[in-house]
Amino acid sequence: MKTIFAPGCALFIHNIELAEKISAYLRHRYNIDEVHSTCCHHDPGASEETKIVCVCSGCIRRYDTLYSDVCAISLWELVDRDPDFNFPDYGGMTMTVLDACPTRLYPQMHDAVRSILKKMNITVVEPIRTGTEGKCCGDSFYGVLPKDKVLEKMSERGNEMPAEDVAVYCVSCVKAMKNGGRIPRYLPDLLFGTDTPAGECDPDAWHAQIDDFIEKH
Repeated sequence: MKTIFAPGCALFIHNIELAEKISAYLRHRYNIDEVHSTCCHHDPGASEETKIVCVCSGCIRRYDTLYSDVCAISLWELVDRDPDFNFPDYGGMTMTVLDACPTRLYPQMHDAVRSILKKMNITVVEPIRTGTEGKCCGDSFYGVLPKDKVLEKMSERGNEMPAEDVAVYCVSCVKAMKNGGRIPRYLPDLLFGTDTPAGECDPDAWHAQIDDFIEKH
């Protein structure tokens, strides 16, 4: 089986250097065959049975459901099972976890994320509605509700977080938690010891960036 890494649109936009660090790690530790830069909204064109390592939760859901001869696994599961990963120590810092909408059917991913946070010496406090019962950060309402209502949904979800710092593993969740008055901590940034810049948080501007990337890739 061929194994490739798909960083995803959002990670490329968020921090391309971080995408390169993850690629280097996967090449070294898991001997991935290539980095796949085509957006998951487009057929990956797999010519043989292929496993795709993903950072983006939306990518995992699409690859698992839309394309034949392709299966997906999260980066989190691979990192969690790696006995040699050099986890940074966050000194018992308290964070809550926001599970991305597309992961509701992937409890193994929820478990891996929490295991990784524990290995980084992060104390996790769970929000109301989490894991398989998780509640959207608000971003999935974009295009369904007016922008001001989307921002209200983000604020509402942010207010439900029991800690100021929120560990997220979706870049749109980064935007939502910033808009919701919380401090987003993107899991790849936590793993590689980098800050999480929120970047463009206006829903119109952020989705324009995503749409542009999808069209070009």
